[in-house]
Order: sequence, then structure tokens, then C-alpha cells
Amino acid sequence: MKLRRRLAFHFTYQLIAFSLFIFIFLIGLLFVLIKHLANEEMQQNLHAGVLESITTETVTDQGEVQLGEHWKQLLAEQEMWLQVVDMSGQVIFSSNTPEDVPDSYSVSSLMEIKEEGRLGQYTMDSQMDLIYEDPLLYLLGRVDESSDRLRSWFSTYEQAGLPNPEQLKSFEDDINQAGGYLHVINEEGSILKTVGKSPDGKKAYHPLELMTMQEQPGTYSTHVNVYRDKDSGNTWVYHTPQSQVIEKQPIMNQLLQVVLWVGAAVLALAVGMSIWHGYRYSRPLLLFTGWFERMRSGSYEEVLTPKDRKKLFRKNGKLRTRYRLYKEVIHSFYDMAEQLAATEQERKRLERSREDWMSGISHDLRTPLSSIQGYGYMLESAPEDWSAAELREMGHVIREKGDYMLELINDFSLVFQLKNAARPQEMQLVDLNELVRRCVLKYVNDATLGEISFQYEGGEHPVMTAASAKWLNRLMDNLISNAVKHNPPGITVTVAVKSSADSVSILVKDDGVGMDEETQRNLFERYYRGTNTEESMDGSGLGMSIAKAIVDAHRGQVEIQSSPGRGTSIEVRLPRTETSESEGKKKL
Repeated sequence: MKLRRRLAFHFTYQLIAFSLFIFIFLIGLLFVLIKHLANEEMQQNLHAGVLESITTETVTDQGEVQLGEHWKQLLAEQEMWLQVVDMSGQVIFSSNTPEDVPDSYSVSSLMEIKEEGRLGQYTMDSQMDLIYEDPLLYLLGRVDESSDRLRSWFSTYEQAGLPNPEQLKSFEDDINQAGGYLHVINEEGSILKTVGKSPDGKKAYHPLELMTMQEQPGTYSTHVNVYRDKDSGNTWVYHTPQSQVIEKQPIMNQLLQVVLWVGAAVLALAVGMSIWHGYRYSRPLLLFTGWFERMRSGSYEEVLTPKDRKKLFRKNGKLRTRYRLYKEVIHSFYDMAEQLAATEQERKRLERSREDWMSGISHDLRTPLSSIQGYGYMLESAPEDWSAAELREMGHVIREKGDYMLELINDFSLVFQLKNAARPQEMQLVDLNELVRRCVLKYVNDATLGEISFQYEGGEHPVMTAASAKWLNRLMDNLISNAVKHNPPGITVTVAVKSSADSVSILVKDDGVGMDEETQRNLFERYYRGTNTEESMDGSGLGMSIAKAIVDAHRGQVEIQSSPGRGTSIEVRLPRTETSESEGKKKL
């Protein structure tokens, strides 16, 4: 459920985030387009564009005009000045305005500015702001040297609406020095006279051409100043080179280009996001597919190859970011693979154990059964030929072999319980000092072991642990009998009990023949009887395996120290259990 919610949330927020990104991207492109068009318009006609932008962006609050600082800076850089005039003709705001500019206007002066585009020496642009209840007039003034120069030339060199032929040479020198050229055209637009070097060899102007050149000066190679002589009807057109030439582009072509670019960008972004999503979400699936293939072939331990681990995990062991979405799936899959591998190993172990059991049972039961069977045939064939002593001897052998088989079956049963991690059923507090002392005393009192010396080293205080007394007795019997059985007569077997802060220890040590490394490695394996002794093959070969299983069942540890010719020391460590002092001292 948690994974389902996270997946749903993940894909939902990604869809929302992507949609929001596209929306913001398109809004941003719209603003960029608007700004681009405004800049294009401003470049085509700087002064009219600046005035229109200022009129659009400037806010007037209760008669106070709030002009942006960047506009004030631009006016100063371009040597222009601005005034805002209210309904009464009073100037309510000004920026970079010279001292010779009036601070109020009459009706006639405003109409003259509107018609002539002039205020004294200044060339004027004006625009009304009608969004407020009381309209405002924005006046933008500047000194246009080309326009002033044209007026000066007209007053100096004009004769009947044309340049004075007698002053033509001087007029051409002035124009060449100032730069540019002059056309004098009649009312129909035909060029009557050209002064200076005209690069295009033009013969006439179309009816709207001059108006277009004045409205969009930035789209032409020259800047145009016009002066019309009312008496003759001729018009003087003065061309000066532009500092920046902007190619003429119809607005629809620009819009089409922007739309195409935006569409291409959105398409590229969508394709990129699709590829990224496909690559990101397909890689885990491809990884899972490889896992399933290896699991199908039974390679549980190789489900995560070194290459897969490098893909999944960083050096610090954490999942990489691109796989965190599937972290529960990956961890569950990983755990399942480990469990399957462990199950497969356990199955193989049980199979080997079953085979060992079958082989061990067949081997260990065949010898006593053969003896019992042989004596049975002998008794069956001629029972009257045997004396009473011989019959007692046969009965003794049959009973002895039967006891051996019963003991062997009991050992098999105990090994089966211990190997299947069975815990002792009767766990109780056991005083190891007393238990071990009794076990050693049993061997001391055994008359058949008179050639072997036994020593016990224990403390005065109880050494308590939670254990099964029955199983610990079996453990001690197996350890001591192993030391007796695999050493020659005359050795000394020392048994000691030790105690530490968190554990108790039982030490069984002998000074016999010792063990080589191979024997130490295999000592606790079933049916292993050692390679360094020549004793008979009596016994089931399960004694030390049972001892190790009993230690494991009590969550203990066993350690061997031995070398050929220097004896053997086996130490068993069990968890310690604290007891109160009222239990008293151990009685010897």
C-alpha cells in the first residue's frame, strides 16, 4: 500500500510539475515575445517607442507620477527630456528637463507642438494617456541636430523652393561635411534636385514612403528629416546615415518564426522528457528481468551480480537516486533471493545429511546385525552341541550388540534433534562446579580406567548457567571419553571450571598424543574418528558431533587447542547466569 501510494504520488506530481513547467515556459515565452516586439518597435522608432513604453508603464497615484529609474537613466543617456501635463496644462512631472522649457502650456502652444512637432529648438513627440479619469499628456523632447541643420540650410540656401544655384557649391560642401545627402521633391514626389552623394540614384518617392521612413526610421539605412516649404509646395528631405540598420521584417513573419521556434522547443522538450522517463523507468524493469532470468535458472546466489550492485548502490551502500522509487521492491526482491539461496543451501545440506544418515545407519548397524545373525544361525543349526558356558557367551555377545545398536539409535535420535536446532526442553539453573565434579568422579571410580589419572579444578562458589543437566552430562561424557579413547594409557586428564564476567567455561585437557590440523578441522564432523590414533573402530563416530551440537543448542562456543605430541585442550564457553549470594558456597 505504501509503495502504491508513493508510485501514484510520484507520477502525479511529475505530471503536475511538467504541466506547470510547460505553462510557465509558455508564459515566459509570451513575455519574451512581447518584450522582443517592444524592443523591435523601439529600435524602429526609438523616440516614439520610448514614449509609448513610458506611457504604458508609468503609474500615476493621486496626481503623483511614478517613473521607473531605468527610464530616467535612459532619458539622460539619450539626451531626451520628459514632461507630463495634466488637464489644466500644468506640468505635474518632469525628468531631465532643460531650464528653457516652460512648466505650463496653453491650448495654442500644445496644438502647435502637436501639429509642428517642435517646441523652440526641441523636436517633440507626444502621446495621450487615457486610462485615467483625467487624461494626461506625455511630452518627449530632444535636440535633433539634423532637423535644426536642415532648417538652417533652408533659410540660408533656399531660392523659390530650390537650392540657390549661386550657392550650390557651398551648400554641397556643408552637406558633405555634415554627412548624408539632400533631395528636393515636388508635391507629386518627384525629385527635382539632389545635393550631395545619393547612393541609390532614386528618382521619386511613393506617396507613403516618407511617412513610413519617419514612423519607422530604424528599418532604413538612413535617418530622414523633412522640411516642407508652404510657398512653393516643395519638400526638402535630408538623409543621414543610421548608426544601426535593422532589417525590415513584417510582424506576421516574426510571429510565425516565434511560433515555430516555440513549437520546436516544446516538441524537443517533450521528446527529451519522454526519453528520460522511458530510460529512467525501464532500467529497473530491465534489471528485474535479468534477476528473473537468473532465478529461473536457479542461480539464486548470483541474482545480484557485481555489475548490478554497482548500478544499484553507491560506495557507501545506499541506493542510487534513480532506483529509490523502487526501494521496497528491490529490498524485498533481494531478501527473497537471499531466502531462496539459503533455502537451496539448506535443501542441499539436508540432502547430504539424509545421504550421510543412510550411509551411517547402514554402516553402523551392519556389523552388530551380522554378529547377531551369525550367532542365530549357529544356535538354530545345532543348539544341543553347545555347552552352557558357550551359550552364555553367545547370549552375552548378542545382548552386547543389541545394547550397542540401541545406543546407536539413541545417538541418531539426539543428533537429529540437535541438528534441527532443537532447544533443551528442561532448561534450569545448573551449578557447573557440582555437575562437572560428579562427572569426573564417575570416571575416577571406574576400575577399568585405573591407568589414567583424572584431576578436577573447581572453585568454592557456585558457577550458574541456564542449561539442561541431562545434555550437559552427555557433553561431559563425550569430551572425557574422547580424551580417554584416543590416547594411550598413563595420560592425565584435567577437567576445570572457570568463570568470567559474562560467561562460564568448561576445560577438558589431556597430555596425550594431540591432534594434527586435519583432525582438528574435522573433529566435530559425524563419523570422523581421527587419523592420528590406532584405536579400534568402536563407537558410532557421533560423540564429538553430539558434543558440538549440545554446545550450539545452549548458544555456547567451543575452542580447540592441540598439536601432535603436546596433548589437546577443549574449552566450552556458555552464557553466565547471575545468582544471589544466599545460594551459599559450593559443598565439596
